[in-house]
Amino acid sequence: MIIIHIMNTLPRLVTGSLTDRLRVMPALVVTGARQTGKSTLVRHLAPGNRRYRTLDDLDVLDVARREPELLTGDSDPITLDEVQRAPELLHAVKRAIDQDRTPGRFLLTGSANLLMMQRVSESLAGRASYLTLWPMTRREQLGLGSSGIWEDLIENDEKDWIGLVAAQSLEAEDWRALSRRGGFPTPALTLKTPEERAIWFDGYTRTYVERDLQDLAAITSLPDFRRLMRAASLRLGQLLNQTELGRDIALPQPTVHRWLNLLEISYLLVRLPAYAVNRTKRLIKTPKIYWGDTGVAMHLAELSEPQGAHLENLVLQDLLAWQHARLTRADLFYWRTTIGEEVDFVIETGDRLLPVEVKTSRRPRLSDTAHLRTFRNEYGTRSRAGLLLHTGSSLEWISPGVLAAPWWKVL
Repeated sequence: MIIIHIMNTLPRLVTGSLTDRLRVMPALVVTGARQTGKSTLVRHLAPGNRRYRTLDDLDVLDVARREPELLTGDSDPITLDEVQRAPELLHAVKRAIDQDRTPGRFLLTGSANLLMMQRVSESLAGRASYLTLWPMTRREQLGLGSSGIWEDLIENDEKDWIGLVAAQSLEAEDWRALSRRGGFPTPALTLKTPEERAIWFDGYTRTYVERDLQDLAAITSLPDFRRLMRAASLRLGQLLNQTELGRDIALPQPTVHRWLNLLEISYLLVRLPAYAVNRTKRLIKTPKIYWGDTGVAMHLAELSEPQGAHLENLVLQDLLAWQHARLTRADLFYWRTTIGEEVDFVIETGDRLLPVEVKTSRRPRLSDTAHLRTFRNEYGTRSRAGLLLHTGSSLEWISPGVLAAPWWKVL
């Protein structure tokens, strides 16, 4: 009850997007990892008087599988929670919508990406909008209900960036503490000690492997799957080489490929694609791997101290939350040349690019801007000024076209 109370008092970034989509589409599907707050969001923040049914209730699950029309046949709005447990229910939702396309009639949630699940043959194309709820951003945890100031940086002229960043009244924070607690509401908001969080993360990962995973696929060896999760968490921020990963943990590459897909479907693993002007090349270039939550990643890797890649992961988590709450498209990439020059993140909106580099240094140096400057020279007028996020307090144009800013002022 304490967790629900806290969650009810803290606004979520996606709330506005959720209500906008419900006003337009007959169905809205809210997906995201377990324990991100989806059930709390749809029960307490969705507008209107709705029925609520969760497929975590075994009786409701049985009805969904045997007689789904009993849940979908009524014309009153209904929320159906954890629909990935009975994918066949989506066929009944489709039939109901084809008879009555009243906006906001169905609000569905799932702890897996339904569009990527092999068992889901009904995508509700043209009938549903999809929205992803990621773990809480830093500003959500502070009660602001927002993400970092990415929108402000994109919409405003670069000459105004220093003023925009300086105007943020947030206090400095140790990025290592944020990495350890992550963004899941319980460890982020209610658990105070590392020991308490370790107990929660252990229960979370065990529940995922031993119960939730079985809703998605049959895993023949749970110990092998756990070893894969740990190995992937130790490669945070690195290029994904499935053959090498499989060799290190004695698993064949096809098995590694299949199990990484399951982690991605569950929103635990994130593959960040490489940026290329040729959009086809983006599909074949090697992605980098991150996790949907740094707290989970550190627990799986059995790390007590976060590394630089965890600060990158925190920035990516914030970017993902911002990206998926937008109504207009934004894409996220990393950039790397054949000689190893690399920019951590590239934000693409329309035909404009915003390159972002992340450093754990408290005193950024001119040499830290080298790859950002290379990127800007490569893409010319398409590229905005570069953003160099660091752990110190200085806010300055460290070189022409590169703004150095404290990470805690932006996130």
